[in-house]
Amino acid sequence: MIATTATVTQVGLWRDWRSWSANVSALWRRSLRFRTLTITLLLTASAVFVTCGTMALVIANDLFESRKDQALADARRAVAAAQSTLDAAEVGDDRAAFVALWRVVQRDLRGTSSSDRIAVFQGDIEPGGYAPPTFGSIELLDDGLVSPTLRTRVETLDDVQSWQSVALEEDGDDVPGIIVGQQMFVPDVGPYEVYIAYDLSDSEQTLVFVQRTLWVAGLSLVAIIAGISWIVLRSMSVPIVEAAETSARFATGDLGVRIPVHGEDELATLGRSFNAMADSIEAQIKELGELSLVQQRFVSDVSHELRTPLTTIRLAADMLNDQRGDFDPTTARTAELLHTQVQRFETLLNDLLEISRYDAGSVQLELEATSLAHLAEDVIDQMRPLADGHGTELRLVAPGGYSPVDMDARRVRRVLRNLIGNAIEHGEGRPVVVTVDSNQHAVAIGVRDFGLGMSAADVDRVFDRFWRADPSRQRTIGGTGLGLSIALGDARLHGGTLSVWSELAVGSNFVLTIPRHPGALLGPSPVSLEPEDALGDLSDATQPLHIAQVRYELDAEANGAVDPDAARDRKDRP
Repeated sequence: MIATTATVTQVGLWRDWRSWSANVSALWRRSLRFRTLTITLLLTASAVFVTCGTMALVIANDLFESRKDQALADARRAVAAAQSTLDAAEVGDDRAAFVALWRVVQRDLRGTSSSDRIAVFQGDIEPGGYAPPTFGSIELLDDGLVSPTLRTRVETLDDVQSWQSVALEEDGDDVPGIIVGQQMFVPDVGPYEVYIAYDLSDSEQTLVFVQRTLWVAGLSLVAIIAGISWIVLRSMSVPIVEAAETSARFATGDLGVRIPVHGEDELATLGRSFNAMADSIEAQIKELGELSLVQQRFVSDVSHELRTPLTTIRLAADMLNDQRGDFDPTTARTAELLHTQVQRFETLLNDLLEISRYDAGSVQLELEATSLAHLAEDVIDQMRPLADGHGTELRLVAPGGYSPVDMDARRVRRVLRNLIGNAIEHGEGRPVVVTVDSNQHAVAIGVRDFGLGMSAADVDRVFDRFWRADPSRQRTIGGTGLGLSIALGDARLHGGTLSVWSELAVGSNFVLTIPRHPGALLGPSPVSLEPEDALGDLSDATQPLHIAQVRYELDAEANGAVDPDAARDRKDRP
């Protein structure tokens, strides 16, 4: 059924003549067989056509030269016979005998020559006495076939034959011909010009037949070569196509696929080598998969097993920390450090357990309709004491993102806490701008700081587990090194993206984009990844907005209770 559908689709594509160019271009790029066969046919056809054209020209020239030589020899023989008759006759002053002799000359010319198109013109004869009249074919005498150039040449060269190609009329059609001119000397009178026209239509027919035969043979040769090339290419390309399809399926994860091996030639050797490589890769992947499962199970088991003793230790640390006021300073400091590290250890165990769930593919979303703008406001309110402790101002810019979207609010909240906490940690006390916006495809939130920033190499590794851009830098708000890895997993779990832009000494910008509907993103993120505003331009553009006030004024504006311009002015004020 799949093959039938594909065939129908291809037929439908080729029925539209407007798409032929694109289809041929795509076939040229994708099909080695088509490309090789096309190149072979073009080169073969070019070679055959050049050869046939050259042979046709050579044969035509040879035929013409042969027929011309025959015409010259025939004319020479006819004139020689007539000249012999004239030289042997002794007529003296007998005019009647001269007329009879001239009839004999005419008969000799027509009898000896193979052509009946003969004309004899008077040349530069001596004045006085009897001069035989001009005679011959009316076609040569009156139609002007004998050109002045040819006559001049015959008159000038008394002992050389001259010729020219002409078009003769045969049954109302023009046929190729040749006129041969030569002088004949009449004793006691002077020279006469003899012109004999020969029909070359038989040579033209022979040439047409030869050319037709050459072209038919050339086309047949091209067709035979095309068939041979197709058979050879099929025998060569079928194993290559099988290898390409098999490698593509293997690359998509079908580890059990193998190349069919036939014979013992080079392609068979390639197939056996590929199959051996596939067996080795499959075995290694299975081994790595088993090791990964063991590792995941180990992390999960250790995390679970450590929970019970960690709970006991945490309770003891909390009790000691609550009573540290009764201890001496050294013991009190020890109790405080113990309480802090136990909390960090508990956070690390929770993150490891979460990572193990992602690795095992057992994470499930708990979707609920949530406004990303409201959620961002809540997270900012929670993080504001931490920001105040670092001297950092949190600013919220929310032109969109108010309409509810199905998301796992707990996980999105965790991502925002991580991004905002990192921005406070690395913001160097400068403002942190949180931007929320939406479009018809997605909702997005960006967290922008103006702190240390990262290099391009650091940006490529920022989501790696347990990786830190500056290991020597001491963290002030804890952290396990797994927060961004978990955040990236939460974003992908929603079908969205978590992207980062950063530049040294300029700052960083993290953008979380979540599609409005389950599935892949269909368009660009509503929040730009690369920021356009510098820190100095933010004093007016990113003043903190109170969402409750904005929502109230927007509702009032919709109900007509507030002047739209006045509401817009109030929204622009800090």
